Amino acid sequence: MSTDPYTYFEGFGNHFTSEALKDALPKGQNTPQKCPYNLYAEQLSGTAFTVPRSHNQRSWLYRIRPSVVHTPYEPSTQDLLVSHFSGEQCIVTPSQLRWSPFDLPEDTEKVDFVQGLKTLAGAGEPSCRSGLAIHIYTANTNMNKTAFYNSDGDFLIVPQKNALDITTEFGKMMVRPNEICVIQRGVRFSIALPDGPVRGYILEVFGEHFELPDLGPIGANGLANPRDFLTPMAAYQEEDNVTWKIVTKFNGKMFEASQQHCPFDVVAWHGNYAPYKYDLAKFCVINSVSYDHIDPSIFTVLTAKSTTPGVAIADFVIFPPRWAVAEHTFRPPYFHRNCMSEFMGLILGDYEGKTGGFLPGGGSLHSAMTPHGPDANVFNMASEAELSPVRVADNTQAFMFETSLMLSTTKWGLKTCGKVQEDYYKAWTNLENKFQKD
Repeated sequence: MSTDPYTYFEGFGNHFTSEALKDALPKGQNTPQKCPYNLYAEQLSGTAFTVPRSHNQRSWLYRIRPSVVHTPYEPSTQDLLVSHFSGEQCIVTPSQLRWSPFDLPEDTEKVDFVQGLKTLAGAGEPSCRSGLAIHIYTANTNMNKTAFYNSDGDFLIVPQKNALDITTEFGKMMVRPNEICVIQRGVRFSIALPDGPVRGYILEVFGEHFELPDLGPIGANGLANPRDFLTPMAAYQEEDNVTWKIVTKFNGKMFEASQQHCPFDVVAWHGNYAPYKYDLAKFCVINSVSYDHIDPSIFTVLTAKSTTPGVAIADFVIFPPRWAVAEHTFRPPYFHRNCMSEFMGLILGDYEGKTGGFLPGGGSLHSAMTPHGPDANVFNMASEAELSPVRVADNTQAFMFETSLMLSTTKWGLKTCGKVQEDYYKAWTNLENKFQKD
């Protein structure tokens, strides 16, 4: 496994200052008549200028050439990304869905991260800053002289197979399986594959940014601690007279432009709008120490809030290794029908609520109000198990993208990817009538 060669700032949502060259940041103002080293000042705004200070996100970048220096955008041939979920590219079904692991690219073709993006499901659309999309990525080659930025929303990237070496305008990140990263709308990045072919999941939110969930009665500590989030430090590349391709997703369509300089020429920056990563192994688990299976909201790492208090556009939830000690309790997830939609993926191991068919690199979708729960084998074993303290999910990491929106599935996800398990419903057919009147 690759080691992490990069250094980072610690903290979530902080205002950072970073210089790759001493005194590259202007002193006392953002846009002096002449910037140090004759750099160009450029602001990247993640929120409207006038939102409350507590929610305002923006950064100032000081770069060798401004990002405006490029050719006009032209439509791209990429056609498996979907961002409008009411059209002919999508299919609506309330059925429980499960996918086998998604295929890596064939050795005979070279597929980079952007070329390997495919949309599985979603709701809403980006032009009104409303909704989300769930994507799968697979790739087997580096993004050579290619940079991508998403005009539509923020990417929460969940690697499942092999590491991503990510160069951004703000610096570099190494993101391995069991880590995640967030790259916000507008931030340019390029991905190399130090360990070979990759596969993983992406949650894209069109409107709000991700934030830490409120802790409420939990108190000041627990879940994902702010100090464990890492933001890259400035690390510029100076390249002139070298052609770079710039790819963007804009209102659901892919476009390309070219420029004759490196897009990662930011010598210094300051602000609170910057990509970050997080190690899921550092999550501080909260759980029952008396009875009953507590709602999965206690496992929320990041949330994108809606305008309704307590209701999320999207939650990123994990199910990490932990102790189960609840007494007189059915310990696995209970049977339920949820007003939320739940997409689950598996990074590694074997999830406690399903056996066999739910595999690393695959996924499942249980839509709003569609019943789901443990399969028959898990139910029978848990109903008879000795309720002593036991470790749960060792060497396992499952996660969930949960949303208050009703998701549509793309034609690729339901038909052409070839990974839908048509017999998934049979996981529950052996749940017998155990009713005893006396």
